Amino acid sequence: PDLPLLVPSCRAKEIKTKLGTLLQKPDSAIDFIIPYPEKPEKPPKAQKPSPEEALQWRDSLEKLLQNPYGLASFCSFLRSEFSEENAEFWVACEDYKKTKSPVKMAEKAKKIYEEFIQTEAPKEVNIDHFTKAVTMKNLVEPSPSSFDVAQKRIFALMEKDSLPRFVRSELYQELIK
Repeated sequence: PDLPLLVPSCRAKEIKTKLGTLLQKPDSAIDFIIPYPEKPEKPPKAQKPSPEEALQWRDSLEKLLQNPYGLASFCSFLRSEFSEENAEFWVACEDYKKTKSPVKMAEKAKKIYEEFIQTEAPKEVNIDHFTKAVTMKNLVEPSPSSFDVAQKRIFALMEKDSLPRFVRSELYQELIK
């Protein structure tokens, strides 16, 4: 329930970061004149699931996240709620776990930490201090399971909080017709 109050501040941090960057590098002004689109993008028609398949997503966030169309629809919905960082973090963790090279793993771990975990991160996810501490301890020696605890927390948050709202959304209702 507290999430919607916390999430807009993530947006504000992102804007402050962009403004700071703009002030430092006037040559990158073009990036700020053409922002990314804010309206929810519809995923490509070709991948649209059957209504039966979409209906399964009501009871399984896992099935929803594993389906490319479902993931894109869910991300689009989260973007409209200003909480897309949760799905982005989950996807980044899935990608991280598939990384074989220790060098690449360390690079990705640092990027995920800086983007989602550290205090005041541009897309900081809403995790408790214990989870953050465990994750930071795990990152001393990055392994495929370094983000597991945090990823499980964010999955549970999306499952409990975002999924029920997504299922009630117009976007989802259109998919099950």
